[in-house]
Amino acid sequence: MVPDAVPPTVRLLSPGPDELLRANKAHWARRRRLERQLHDGASLRISALALRIGVMRHRIAQASPDLDDTIDELQEQLHAVLQELRDVAGRIYPTLLDEAGLGPALREAADRSEAVIRVVAPEGRFDPAAEGAAYFAVSDVLSGLGAAYRDVTITVTAEDGALVVVLDEVPVDAGGRMLDEVAGLGGTIDVTGGTGVGTITARIPCA
Repeated sequence: MVPDAVPPTVRLLSPGPDELLRANKAHWARRRRLERQLHDGASLRISALALRIGVMRHRIAQASPDLDDTIDELQEQLHAVLQELRDVAGRIYPTLLDEAGLGPALREAADRSEAVIRVVAPEGRFDPAAEGAAYFAVSDVLSGLGAAYRDVTITVTAEDGALVVVLDEVPVDAGGRMLDEVAGLGGTIDVTGGTGVGTITARIPCA
């Protein structure tokens, strides 16, 4: 009797830096596609449905006045669902970031903050993955700033093939959270100021 052959053993290796970089870029590309599907697909269909209900309302109201309140409630629910869908899409990849770029998206995020924030950014575009990582890294910091921060500056530049974002007058302990967002793309974080308030510089390769 011939013994069963022993199956070969295959060692699965961790991906190298190049593979990780490609995987992270693909991740951001998928996020952009998903946001577009939600924005251009489901959101537009819900908006069109709400509009059609509004048009039909006048016809139905004449025949059945008691349905008027029901139609109002239905429209309100559709608008609520639409807003929730837009919120979800924004957390995946903000529409403004996709359509207008990092500068306008950061200005919108700054406007939502209680802090006083000035954003200095060029009009040009960067690599979409780098823009996404930079946006979420910065917006996470801004979400934690209260009204006591009155002189925050965000400066966006291009330097040696990298997207560079400098945050001045922010809590330096936020640098660790920013690193979580940019490290997958080979990004780095420099913190100046020791403890308390200082400067955080993020560099994200755009190659």
